[in-house]
Amino acid sequence: MSEYQYYEFLAVDRPLTSEEMAGLRRISTRASITPVSFTNEYNYGDLKADPVELLKYCFDAHVYVANWGTAVFMVRLPIDVLPAKTAGAVSAPGVLDFEATETHWIITWRLDESKDYDRFGMEDGGGWMARLAPIRDELLRGDVRGLYIGWLAAVSMEMLEDDDPEPLAVEGLGSLTAAQQALAEFLEVDVDLLAGAGMGRSEEKDEAESEKEIDDWLEGLGRDEVAGILKLLLAGQGQQAERTLKNRFFEWRRGLRGERTDAPLRTVGELWNNAKASEKIRLEREKIERERLEARRRAERLAYLETLAKDFPKAWESIEANVERGSGLGYNEACRALVDLSDAYQAHASRKAFQGELKKFMAGHMRRKALIERLVKAGLWNEK
Repeated sequence: MSEYQYYEFLAVDRPLTSEEMAGLRRISTRASITPVSFTNEYNYGDLKADPVELLKYCFDAHVYVANWGTAVFMVRLPIDVLPAKTAGAVSAPGVLDFEATETHWIITWRLDESKDYDRFGMEDGGGWMARLAPIRDELLRGDVRGLYIGWLAAVSMEMLEDDDPEPLAVEGLGSLTAAQQALAEFLEVDVDLLAGAGMGRSEEKDEAESEKEIDDWLEGLGRDEVAGILKLLLAGQGQQAERTLKNRFFEWRRGLRGERTDAPLRTVGELWNNAKASEKIRLEREKIERERLEARRRAERLAYLETLAKDFPKAWESIEANVERGSGLGYNEACRALVDLSDAYQAHASRKAFQGELKKFMAGHMRRKALIERLVKAGLWNEK
């Protein structure tokens, strides 16, 4: 298997300057570079830059995938968005890491040893950024479920002891967003462990900006803050104005609501016990779904056989047409149709009647050895 590496960087809070884009071009002459992104694939060689440094100075999110089983997702967040206490609590070295600069956090989720060889045999890296990037916006809103999933990935990798406590009492683990589900998939978190983590936890409160909260916040905005936002809009920086406005609102709301720590912390052992219970529920649901699908297939099959039984002569004519084609494909189709016709006779006439009609049909085709071989294999014909 040849080497494959995929790098993608995304700028969210501000577009890249022409100087920054020129600097990126010096790093790679083959990369796709836009004012908001840098993307490149390598089948030999490597990126001649440190992704962490690129995040510090240019970008807000990064995805890396290598076909030997490594997957990395990184985001840059304003330092005041995430308390250092929270970062320290959820940190799982090598899986979920935090690096602090004077102004930002660089958060890294990492998978180094994949058990899904098929995934990385086909992995092309594209598409992950679109699925994972919303994690950053969720963190800006104070939704730390993405961080909890990173810690849970370490549990899934059996890096923690059974008596280790979970870092935070997080709500809404039973109703993850699409981005959070993608992150769990990206890190290959055990599906039953993930479902079990949601047991006994209340649902996440609605994060939509309520009219009352917005009104209360707007009333407290100072003249200088309003003027700053308006200047950004007049300068044609509408995206940055929106981002600044939302960041300030979410920061205010986080302070208003405070940290959710009412629920007791569980141990890793308790989470694994929940995972076992979740597995039983999942397997039962899968069994019910299989039975439902099987019942549906049976009903459709019976309806089809009933349709065949309404006009047996027409069915034999169709089979004759396939046989007369004299090709392997025609014989295959004829054999499948005969299997269906046999079942239709058994359900609506008799097996003996089918055998009689088949002998009459085959009287004109006994030299078609390829057809006979197929019928013998299907159990419809006895060469003796």
